[in-house]
Amino acid sequence: MVYPLSERIAAVLDLAPEEPAVEYDGRWYSWAQLGDMARQIAAVAEPGLVGILLRNRPAHAAALLGVLLAGGCVVVINPSRGDERTRADIAALDLPVIIGEPEDLAALITSTSSTTVVAISDLTGQPQISQAARPGPAAGRPGVAVWMLTSGTTGPPKRVDLRYDMLAHSVIGSPQPPTQPRRGVAIVNSPLVHIGGVYRILQCVAEARPFALLDRFELERWAQAVRAHQPRAVSLVPAALRMVLHSALTREDLSSIRAVTSGTAPLSADDADAFTAKFGIPVLTSYAATEFGGGVAGWTLSDYQRFWKDKRGSVGRASLGAQLRVVSDDGAPLGADQPGLLEVKPGQLGPNAHWMRTTDLARIDTDGFLWILGRADQAIIRGGFKVMPDDVRVALEAHPSVRGAAVVGRADDRLGQIPVAAVELRSGAHTDAETLVEFLRTRLARYEIPTDIAIVDTIPRTPSGKADLNAVRELIGVQGEHAR
Repeated sequence: MVYPLSERIAAVLDLAPEEPAVEYDGRWYSWAQLGDMARQIAAVAEPGLVGILLRNRPAHAAALLGVLLAGGCVVVINPSRGDERTRADIAALDLPVIIGEPEDLAALITSTSSTTVVAISDLTGQPQISQAARPGPAAGRPGVAVWMLTSGTTGPPKRVDLRYDMLAHSVIGSPQPPTQPRRGVAIVNSPLVHIGGVYRILQCVAEARPFALLDRFELERWAQAVRAHQPRAVSLVPAALRMVLHSALTREDLSSIRAVTSGTAPLSADDADAFTAKFGIPVLTSYAATEFGGGVAGWTLSDYQRFWKDKRGSVGRASLGAQLRVVSDDGAPLGADQPGLLEVKPGQLGPNAHWMRTTDLARIDTDGFLWILGRADQAIIRGGFKVMPDDVRVALEAHPSVRGAAVVGRADDRLGQIPVAAVELRSGAHTDAETLVEFLRTRLARYEIPTDIAIVDTIPRTPSGKADLNAVRELIGVQGEHAR
């Protein structure tokens, strides 16, 4: 079967072969170079499962496109999760084809006679193919474009099917292919092992838009890319947005930008407003999940201009054909502004989609604006009082010395659970846990204040920029400075 997404990719790769397609580390590669590598990968992939040890490199973007050209299923493998875990993941998957950089393959792949291994490095080179001596059956996941890892914020990452029709719904605007490349250059700094990175690459290709690919978000490299390419819109996860907000960058550095989109994790309205006050750029927050195949709610610029003053803190209204509702614990729909569990019918899943219950506490007002109040499964019940970790995190991050914070619950014999926090300070900042506790006394109820605050070098994060709460739990009580 030929999927519309595969057809769009093929059409764009042939549209203007000699025009620039992707810039990486100061060098431009053409659509022809991207397409040549993609087609070589497509010849190896066929419509089966293909594991890719994905990094933010042009050849890896081409490998992703190549598997989709072939109608195959990209199995996302994160080579940065730690060698032991990644080896175990690969062994359990038992894939017929694995693609990656030579260094990653050497470190993580145990050669078998049933697996074809493809080494890729640069778009100017040829893939090095080691064919399986005794290929196994070409197992696949029909209709699935990407078998994506979730971020693993609260537990081990799991795999979610991103179907061809879901992705096409999200990234293909007009059903007619573009007739010429777009002029503006997008900046892609989201990791390809996360749906945000895959979505951005596919969106650029579907629109025939050239893009600058960054290894990861690094403030100075990102700022250089913005100054060089003058994008009108950029996407920043909350942790990156806070880095830009508290940097020495000026309005002049970001003069081309008309809007910043932000998702994947909660962003406080105070941080959004501070960013707008400093740079004159509205921040358009959104709500998405890997399971939905992308976004289901967000702010438009027109909604922002009309409603932000009264609706600040909302993540916007339903988008991409999604339906949203809030229900009680027993599933009964609730009225406007009543808090409960959020349920979603993603537009990406088509007209026959079922309601999907999330673990997010939410409310929806009479105008359809959605507020995310926190994760129900992360609520800390302290002596009968409910503590929402995001409320505590936002209060900690309001301190001028705090770069980032994460809050989790710890078992307590008397109270059941107590909140504890890890705090990362800004470069050059100095404060202590006692000072932070005093700061919180004017912002939180007494029962919400963490009993322990650990000052740590770095908040461990998932590829999507969210705090890795399992890793945070390991940090609490092990390093840092504490206040009781």
